[in-house]
Amino acid sequence: MGEHSGGGRSDALDYMQAMLGQLRTMALAERCDLLAYMIEMAYLEASDIIRGDQPYRLQGSGMGLGVPGKKRDRAS
Repeated sequence: MGEHSGGGRSDALDYMQAMLGQLRTMALAERCDLLAYMIEMAYLEASDIIRGDQPYRLQGSGMGLGVPGKKRDRAS
């Protein structure tokens, strides 16, 4: 897991995309519209990455929040 080749599909990304689709369905069934929308955005992002329309990582974007080994600045 975590290995990505050229434009090839990753099993992990395929799995995440499938799970996001199921989570969206569950959120809609529970009438959690905002949550369903946010999950759908993640689903679309995964789809774009799988198709090669988006990079696996955003270089220098500051998107390291919640990633092990990365420190977050917290307001005191």
